[in-house]
Amino acid sequence: MDVAELPLAGNDADRPYLHLFGGPFVTVGGDRTDLPEGCKRLIALVAVRRLRIDRTVVAGALWPAVSDRRAAGNLRSVLWRMRSTGVGLVDADNNSVALRAGVAVDAHIAGDWARRLIEGHVRASDLALMPWCDEALDLLPGWYDDWAVHERERLRQRVLHALEDLSRHLAAAGRFAEAVEAALVAVGADPLRESAQRALIQAHMAEGNLVAAFRTYDAYRTLIHSELGAAPSPLMAALIGRTPRHG
Repeated sequence: MDVAELPLAGNDADRPYLHLFGGPFVTVGGDRTDLPEGCKRLIALVAVRRLRIDRTVVAGALWPAVSDRRAAGNLRSVLWRMRSTGVGLVDADNNSVALRAGVAVDAHIAGDWARRLIEGHVRASDLALMPWCDEALDLLPGWYDDWAVHERERLRQRVLHALEDLSRHLAAAGRFAEAVEAALVAVGADPLRESAQRALIQAHMAEGNLVAAFRTYDAYRTLIHSELGAAPSPLMAALIGRTPRHG
C-alpha cells in the first residue's frame, strides 16, 4: 500500500508512522524502515494498547509460556536491542512501557475513523471507503498471540459496524454506488453478518434497485439456512416485506 494513502494527523510528513497493516514497519516522510524481527511484537503490542502498560503485563503477554523472571529478562533484552539499533518508537522506564509520543499508527487512524461513524460524529472526509479497510479487517494476520487475536477482532468489529454506518450515510447523501460498495465490503468480510446484509439491501432500495434488494435477501436466506439452519430475522424480512421462512 502506498503510504500516501494513509493520512497523518496534522499532515506532518516528518512524523514517524507505524504501519501495522502489512507490517509492522515504520515510515518517515515516505521513507520505509523495516523493524528488527525480535522487536515487532513488542512494538505492535504497545501500539494497539495505546496506553502505558506495566512491564510485567507486557512480558507476560509476549512470553506467556515461560516463568515471570524469564519473561522479564526477555523484555529487557528486546528493549536493549531496540536502543542499540536506534528504533526510537518505544518509551520504557523501570515500571512500564508505551509507544513514544508523536508516533502515528495506521490502526489508530482506522479505529478513530470507525468510532466517529459509529458515534455519529462524522466529518465530510470520513464519508469514503478508505483504501485500508480490507487490511483493517484483518489486523496482524498470522499472529496468534492472545492479545493479537483480541485486538484483531476488536478492530474488525469496529470497522464492520463503521462500514454499515458509512453505507447508510452515503445512501442518504445520494451516493448510491459508494453505499453499495461499502456494504459489499462488510458482507464480503462476514457473509453471515445480518446487519451487513441489511445495509446492502437498504443501499439497493435507496437507489431504487428492488430486484437487487430481493436477490440479496434471497441469497442470504439460502446461505443462513444452509450454514445455520436458521432464517433471517423479522427485522431483515420487514425491509422488503417478506415473511421469514426456511428453504
